[in-house]
Amino acid sequence: MTKNVGGIDRTLRIVIGLALIAAAATGTVGLWGYIGLVPLATGLMGWCPPYAMFGFNTCSVKKAD
Repeated sequence: MTKNVGGIDRTLRIVIGLALIAAAATGTVGLWGYIGLVPLATGLMGWCPPYAMFGFNTCSVKKAD
């Protein structure tokens, strides 16, 4: 798996995922808040399956000249 999630995208996924999980754990939102596991996992891994399917890449990779 080549990393296709980077920088701000990765940070936002982790923060949003943790916020949704915390909200679900405290009962602020319903059980649907555990969907936050998805952005958390993709942010931690740095790879997103839909990004790979559609050819998106937010990870800045420097190419050697």
